Amino acid sequence: MKIKRYFGTDGIRGTVGVPPITPDFILKLGWATGRVLNNGQNRNKVLIGKDTRISGYMFESALQAGLSAAGMDIRLLGPMPTPAIAYLTRTFHAVAGIVISASHNPFQDNGIKFFSGSGTKLPDEIEFAIEAEIAKEMQTVAPDRLGKAERIDDAAGRYIEFCKSTIPFDVNLKGLKIVVDCANGATYHIAPNVFRELGADVEVIGAQPNGLNINTGYGTTQPQALQTAVLYQNADLGIALDGDGDRVLMVDAKGEIVDGDELLFIIAKNRHKNNLLQGAVVGTVMSNLGLEQAFKKQGIAFKRAAVGDRYVIKMLQQQGGNLGGEASGHIVCLDRTTTGDGIVTALQILEVIVKTGLPLQVLKSGMQKYPQVMINVPIDLQTDVISQQSVQLAVQTAEQELQEHGRVLLRSSGTEPLIRVMVEGTNKQQVETIAHQLAETVKQAVHS
Repeated sequence: MKIKRYFGTDGIRGTVGVPPITPDFILKLGWATGRVLNNGQNRNKVLIGKDTRISGYMFESALQAGLSAAGMDIRLLGPMPTPAIAYLTRTFHAVAGIVISASHNPFQDNGIKFFSGSGTKLPDEIEFAIEAEIAKEMQTVAPDRLGKAERIDDAAGRYIEFCKSTIPFDVNLKGLKIVVDCANGATYHIAPNVFRELGADVEVIGAQPNGLNINTGYGTTQPQALQTAVLYQNADLGIALDGDGDRVLMVDAKGEIVDGDELLFIIAKNRHKNNLLQGAVVGTVMSNLGLEQAFKKQGIAFKRAAVGDRYVIKMLQQQGGNLGGEASGHIVCLDRTTTGDGIVTALQILEVIVKTGLPLQVLKSGMQKYPQVMINVPIDLQTDVISQQSVQLAVQTAEQELQEHGRVLLRSSGTEPLIRVMVEGTNKQQVETIAHQLAETVKQAVHS
């Protein structure tokens, strides 16, 4: 089986200034991408968007230069959510869309993600082809074949209209008070306008990006500010997006978090009731057992994919499904768009609230989450600790202790040098104890 050198589960990501996230590599990556996507022709078009990290300026210029050197025309979108770039790639009939973002990571990190001309993740064979080109010496096309760059000034307005079109025109958010947390990221000039234009009374936090504050104190990874704001504003609910806008979590009127599993349950139950659900709903190996049990009670088929939206989407496509997602808030509505979209997901929830007249805290009550603990253990990138005998024995012991009342899962993160230790079951104290014991075993294996 071929192993990719640079591409992970969600593009190429890492710390800025540390290879491969350096200007010279991104220049070469742009050139290699242009060589593959131009396919011997000239003037094929590619879109580039970015989130609000300060390093985005640097990498945007490097990508632009590399693509131009390969004879590709470029359309610059500026700061835009990742799902917006997937959508605009299709509407502009570009051969690809490129996103400069490290999603929910801190500003010190950055990365490059790709969408095909159809708005889906690049297939493996294209990523392998790009890596093969990176290994070659860079050669610039003739001066008369160099690519040109243009800036798209109305990209935000185009995407706002698309988001609004994903719910029926008769769904009016008037009377709902919403707090929107933009994580100081790419949705800061998009999300508030979407919800306001649909009639909601909107309060906004985390919408003052300065290049250094993306995902800091706000957003899906740090929703405490949103919980406080919802209670202080006496709002009906809160919406937390991540730095690039492909994830969403919500907060109900009581200030309680509503995670991706619960959002997936609300959407799926509503669509099942209205005969709009196709195939099985797809979660991941990390989806809460409570979600699986809730779907069973509703008569909704449920399947688990590997962690990562590309695997969720792949399974949905294989079995003709249209709804899937992760507890992190990465929800995919394939009957609305081609990738995970935080704003679109939030709108699907708001549609249910408006049509049923039920508040978020009531809608989520049909699913009872099992206590779940996840501990991240830092590792060296080259370390394989999961297969070590001491770790495997610890997992077996934990599974015997939980029996059929819980689950244990150890997996390597696809975006960070971490082992994720997850334990869930019916007894919270037991789950916490087992999780910490397992994490300690993993730490010892790393240091040994």
